[in-house]
Amino acid sequence: MRAEWVAAWWLRAKGYRILEHRYKSPVGEIDLIVRRGRHLAFVEVKARRSRDRALESLSAHQRRRIVHAAEAWLAGEAMRARLPDTYDISFDMVLVVPGRFPYHLSSLFDAG
Repeated sequence: MRAEWVAAWWLRAKGYRILEHRYKSPVGEIDLIVRRGRHLAFVEVKARRSRDRALESLSAHQRRRIVHAAEAWLAGEAMRARLPDTYDISFDMVLVVPGRFPYHLSSLFDAG
C-alpha cells in the first residue's frame, strides 16, 4: 500500500490528477486511475527489489482483470456523464524499487 502512495505522488509530480485509488469492481481491481488532460491511465503499481522483478510480476491474468475493471469503471463514469467528450486511455505500470525513483511505464499493454 505504501508503494501506491509513492506512485500517486510520482504521477502527481508528472501532472496527473488521481481520480481513483484502489478501485474495486466485481471483475477486478485497479491500483490507480489517473487523468492528465484528455488522457486516462489505469495504473498497476508493483513494489519489488528490482525493476526486472517488478516488471515480470504482472501476469496475463492480472492484465485481463485490470482491463475488465477499467471497462466497468468507464461504463460507470459514462452513465454519470463524468467522462470528457473525447479521451484516450492507456494501461500503465509504476515500478517502485527501494533506493530509486519510481519508474512509470506508459502504455505497457493494451486491452486486446
